Amino acid sequence: MEQQTEISRLGEFGLIDRLTEDFPMENRSTVKGVGDDAAVLEYPDTEVLVTTDMLLEGVHFDLTYMPLKHLGYKSAVVNFSDIYAMNGTPRQITVGLGVSSRFTVEHLEALYSGIRLACEIYGVDLVGGDTTSSRSGLVISITCIGDAKKGAVVGRDGAKDTDLICVSGDLGAAYMGLQLLEREKTASAGQKDFVPRFEGKEYLVERQLKPEARKDIIAELAKEGILPTSMIDISDGLSSELLHLCKASGTGCRVYEDRIPIDYQTAVMAEELGMNLVTAAMNGGEDYELLFTVPLHFHDKVDRLPGIKVIGHITKEDLGCAMITRDGTEMPLKAQGFNHMA
Repeated sequence: MEQQTEISRLGEFGLIDRLTEDFPMENRSTVKGVGDDAAVLEYPDTEVLVTTDMLLEGVHFDLTYMPLKHLGYKSAVVNFSDIYAMNGTPRQITVGLGVSSRFTVEHLEALYSGIRLACEIYGVDLVGGDTTSSRSGLVISITCIGDAKKGAVVGRDGAKDTDLICVSGDLGAAYMGLQLLEREKTASAGQKDFVPRFEGKEYLVERQLKPEARKDIIAELAKEGILPTSMIDISDGLSSELLHLCKASGTGCRVYEDRIPIDYQTAVMAEELGMNLVTAAMNGGEDYELLFTVPLHFHDKVDRLPGIKVIGHITKEDLGCAMITRDGTEMPLKAQGFNHMA
């Protein structure tokens, strides 16, 4: 086994130097990064976007099956996704860690290698952070700063009656990946040489452990000259996010069960576990796909775009929010996604 180094041997500044030495600066807006009392950023011509996500061991992730490198990657990407959901571009992050005594320098290097990979792929600069001791496992707090052209920021509050409701990718896969990982964790209890069974379901595991932010969709919409009227990323499930959009916009909505994009592996896994497939797609969460609305006259354009599906339309507020099932029944939408305060 590789020799492990206690964090106390390096000290705070030695640890910072070791963890951040291989992070090059990619953005012109980064004037000064790690190494001073504060980072210096310059955004003269754009609107600045800021978002923060906190992840707690035992609440948001389980290190039984979540490798530290994957955790670092995912922690960064979920923040990038929030910036893309505002029609922006992520530029910088700061990383705050609370670390218990069971973690070594090598553990943190593995975590930071995932953060570094995410920064390289998405062109984001690490410009600061903080590390302190924790009495309750691992705590990760990442703040992401991004920007968007003036007038191009898209919030949750712009949807209008008759707008089309669109979604990228497919839904429910990350949730099914979580169910699969939890099943194998339970099956491994008390077994020394347990080998998990993921054959044919690798896509589900990847969607849970290594999600991607949909920068490609933002680029495609810009290329086609389509500015969404509202947008949000799907972290807490399609139902919850639709309700957020409609509440912020003062509208209702209708989405159609037979239009919800679901991958074949997701369907197979749902059947294997005896779970309702549509419930998984509507309420599972952690898909990090983009849910957005566009004016009706863009129908032909968005319909031609790969990876985007029109799943319904916005209505007047008094009609409420509902899903039309395959047999034509209207079912009111309910927010059943992840409860961060439970």
